[in-house]
Amino acid sequence: MKILVCISNVPDTTSKINFTDNDTKFDTNGVQFVINPNDEFGLTRAMWFKEKQSATVHIASVGDATVEATMRKALAIGADEAIRVNAVPTDGFFVAQQLANIVKEGAYDLVIAGRESIDYNGGMVPGIMASLLDMNFVNTCISLDVDGTNATAFREIDGGKEKIATSLPLIIGGQKGLVEESDLRIPNMRGIMMARQKKLTVIEPVDGINATKDTKFTKPAAKGAVKLASSVDELITLLHNEAKVI
Repeated sequence: MKILVCISNVPDTTSKINFTDNDTKFDTNGVQFVINPNDEFGLTRAMWFKEKQSATVHIASVGDATVEATMRKALAIGADEAIRVNAVPTDGFFVAQQLANIVKEGAYDLVIAGRESIDYNGGMVPGIMASLLDMNFVNTCISLDVDGTNATAFREIDGGKEKIATSLPLIIGGQKGLVEESDLRIPNMRGIMMARQKKLTVIEPVDGINATKDTKFTKPAAKGAVKLASSVDELITLLHNEAKVI
């Protein structure tokens, strides 16, 4: 089985976020970038297929040279090869087109992408890829098993989960639950050293469409002042007279 794991390079959630050029561009200065958490769950599941079913695992990302540190981490975790599309990912449709081209050229059986990235939260890339490639698609996937060309998946739905039987080739939009958080892997020294020798291919983007454009960013409103109540009676009075919630 040949697997492609799509990797997004996203800011660490502890990073301080700022914008430049009149709030039209994201300021990357001082920001630590990591593997998108939803993608990391997918990568860990791919490693399970590699170890249990002798699958071949490649990773792909759309970005400039700055994403290669994150890709090397994925290689250190255990992926066999990496492909970077040399383009800045400004639009989900454009990213999906680039990744779809890699899938088509590489003849992958299984494509694992995160349900969404934690920076822009578009949640569109895996679904658009499946549409462009006319492949089976399971979104919000929290469990996946493959037996030959048959696949069994569970996906999260409102109020529960749904079991789906499908077949390869398949694209999934994975998320937390695809593996347990305790199963996520930290690269060891041997993996880091081996990652330096693994193949990382840089390709130029195919002609694509940027369907959307970011025009302005706005930070959430600052938190209001906090008033502490010294007793239950005072708390009730404040909730009734000032907050007017009771």
